[in-house]
Amino acid sequence: MSLSPFVAEWIARLTPRATEFAPRALDVAMGRGRHAVPLALAGFDTFGVDVRFDAVRDAKLAAEAAAVRVHGWCADLTQHPLPSARFDVIVVTRYLQRDLFPALRAAVRPGGVVLYETFTTAQRALGWGPSSPDHLLEPGELLRSFEGFEVLFYEEVSAPEAVARLAARRS
Repeated sequence: MSLSPFVAEWIARLTPRATEFAPRALDVAMGRGRHAVPLALAGFDTFGVDVRFDAVRDAKLAAEAAAVRVHGWCADLTQHPLPSARFDVIVVTRYLQRDLFPALRAAVRPGGVVLYETFTTAQRALGWGPSSPDHLLEPGELLRSFEGFEVLFYEEVSAPEAVARLAARRS
């Protein structure tokens, strides 16, 4: 699976300028590193978490092949909480775990940005992709889940896939 155009655009916007320390980025449910590796290539000190060991291993190998480092860990985030106020950028794509929203809100540092893109209930009408309500956002749900954050970008589209996209900064 290729890099999300939405995430690619925001990585470019958020690419760190020359600083003493690289800002920290977290790719949640990173899979094989399709966003973690580009974050590392852009200069972020990149971390990635996934419940599948083989995915974490493959992401680390992809990072090595790209001559960058991704700090990957295999964990079930229902059992192992995210650290508080630790990341400057958090990326979540094609993954929905509603009880994780408070942890994501807390894990991003003040001034940090959450980039979130996943399917909505309108995806069912397209006849492919997830169909369980557990894996589909209700209209406006993503926006409500980050209430109190400064919304930099938000949209819900129904074609070519039905997704909600959010870029929001923690104040």
